[in-house]
Amino acid sequence: MKKLNFLVSLTNNDNDYQQEQATAAEKAARRLGVDVKIIHANNDALVQSQQLLQAIQGDVGARPDAIMFEPAGGTAFPQVARVAVASGIGWAVMNYDADYILELRRAHKAPIFSISSDHVKVGEIQGKQMAAMLPNGGSILYIEGPANSSAAKERTIGMNRTRPANIRVKSMRANWTEDSAYRTVSSWLRLSTSQESHVDLVAAQDDSMAMGARKAFSEIPIGERPRWLKIPITGCDGMPKTGQAWVKNGTLAATIFIRPNTDLAMEMLVEAIKSGAQLPERKVTDPESVPSLADLAAAAAKVQRAAGA
Repeated sequence: MKKLNFLVSLTNNDNDYQQEQATAAEKAARRLGVDVKIIHANNDALVQSQQLLQAIQGDVGARPDAIMFEPAGGTAFPQVARVAVASGIGWAVMNYDADYILELRRAHKAPIFSISSDHVKVGEIQGKQMAAMLPNGGSILYIEGPANSSAAKERTIGMNRTRPANIRVKSMRANWTEDSAYRTVSSWLRLSTSQESHVDLVAAQDDSMAMGARKAFSEIPIGERPRWLKIPITGCDGMPKTGQAWVKNGTLAATIFIRPNTDLAMEMLVEAIKSGAQLPERKVTDPESVPSLADLAAAAAKVQRAAGA
């Protein structure tokens, strides 16, 4: 059997989770003995769809055996998917619940599936982190991902399921990068109403955006800066060299570990192509709180006891 050739399309190369996705894909490709090409869409869905079509419709000898991609916009490109699988190219959608998967699986023999972390559960954990850190309630500045992102929507749904009623949320949006969150939070801080706001916790839907908020706080005029920099900040993704390291050094108060899934997707595709194994329609991985919810609650209780002493 010829050496397999996979294309991995990621949303950008500025986000630590996307960078870990690329690293996991490269390591899995070496381990599995396949060739892999990794491309980035710069958070532009049109660019991503054009890149994918170019790969699918290019020279037959250069076409990938399978495409693994994380959508950069609010669609998982159903028309592009149909063109790919009609050409016999495997199709794996990452971190997006594509509603066309079952239809394509019924009509084509190519391996077709989606793989994702449980984003609703990510949000539920974040809501529980809020409850653990603010046992008496309070006000949250909540930085969501883009409005057209299914992951962002699902994380918000989960957060609202577990967030206590005595925790109030002020939401704003960024685009899964530190710079986008920095600009969003900086714009909000320039409003007179923000200076009158009391914020007990900042919770971002990914660690890069959490760090963007922290950067914005660091540029507040010196007189007000200490108050803002004391606000605990939480994120999501929890990559070992970034999110988890930032929790360890105190830059972030908490994160949520969301394992990269390019390696799992590649393993599943290789197995399906080589053995003809039937893949599940959807594979879901579980996130986990860093530190644990129990440890967060214990730390909050310790602070309360010290304040009351």
